Amino acid sequence: MNIHEYQAKQVLGKYGVPTSHGIVALKSEEIDELIKNFDAKVYVVKAQIHAGGRGKAGGVKVVRSKEEARSIAHDMYGKTLITHQTGPKGQVVKRVYIESGCDIAKEYYFSAVLDRSSNRITFMASTEGGVDIEEVAEKTPEKIIKVSVDPVTGILPFHCRALAFRLGFSGDKAKQMMKIAESVYNAFVATDASQIEINPLVETTDGNLLALDAKINFDDNGLFRHPEIASLRDEAEEDPLEVRASKADLNYVRMDGTIGCMVNGAGLAMATMDIIKLYGAEPANFLDVGGGADKERVAEAFKIILSDKAVKGILVNIFGGIMRCDIIAEGIVAAAKEVGVKVPLVVRLAGTNFELGKKILANSGLEIIAADDLGDAAQKIVKAV
Repeated sequence: MNIHEYQAKQVLGKYGVPTSHGIVALKSEEIDELIKNFDAKVYVVKAQIHAGGRGKAGGVKVVRSKEEARSIAHDMYGKTLITHQTGPKGQVVKRVYIESGCDIAKEYYFSAVLDRSSNRITFMASTEGGVDIEEVAEKTPEKIIKVSVDPVTGILPFHCRALAFRLGFSGDKAKQMMKIAESVYNAFVATDASQIEINPLVETTDGNLLALDAKINFDDNGLFRHPEIASLRDEAEEDPLEVRASKADLNYVRMDGTIGCMVNGAGLAMATMDIIKLYGAEPANFLDVGGGADKERVAEAFKIILSDKAVKGILVNIFGGIMRCDIIAEGIVAAAKEVGVKVPLVVRLAGTNFELGKKILANSGLEIIAADDLGDAAQKIVKAV
């Protein structure tokens, strides 16, 4: 789960990360009243969307008068921002954040991520802040600093010192950096985050370090422990079908193709998408119904897939392990009849009771195309579409 910048700063602030002061308008009519009592030497007006590249798209403006800030905030609210992360459709701005600016001496990049290759929380930092870290990694990888923390010991002073000194800090600024590193680590662990990114982390002209921007991604599987974090979710920033799927405990990601996929198991789902592309078509979605799929979950999966108007056919690829293929087949038949599938439907079953499952599909009276294996299924759905 992602949250907005202003929310990320509120979370990090609770753990001791220094951030700038700001106000957020959730409605256009709130802007005038909020800014009336907000005074700053410099005003920074920021569109709040779940995407990077806002500045290049006109979503970040710096002005010196309250009236300019008020006017820009009104203009920004409701505007569609198109960035490299939103796609061509863009994202409508429904929240505007106004914060006090600062005099910047230098910008840095700082983040904490879960490194699955080492099973550790890893800090990534660079003296090249304010730009895409991917660009730094590609052109000047030597400028990226990495420090990993063993979960057995947790963060220790030497981790913090390594980050501070390798970024070139000394004296008081080194102490500030060490405190920020410790605070970010504590926030990461305490909130079940999967990534915390501060870009840029700035050094002001008066010698202070400040998180000028912040992003936090949370592990969805840990949200049940954090209702206060879950309450920060902004469903308006997410695809409506993905929101609907999450409420049905379905792992669904919408894509740009025409062949809907319903699979049990993430690895099998990825293989299914790959083989669809191999035979010349594009998957419309990733959808993992899980190992314990029942009739109701299968029916909801069909409804979600068919709600995407781009879908011209559906490939169901099920391996019966925990759930037997005959039970899955009964669910597919019941769901197909309930939903009224009007596009080509190819079903491949393998595993426990797959022969019985195929018989149930064949005797269903529905136009279901049976497949012998994954390659056969992919060829048949591509041909049918």
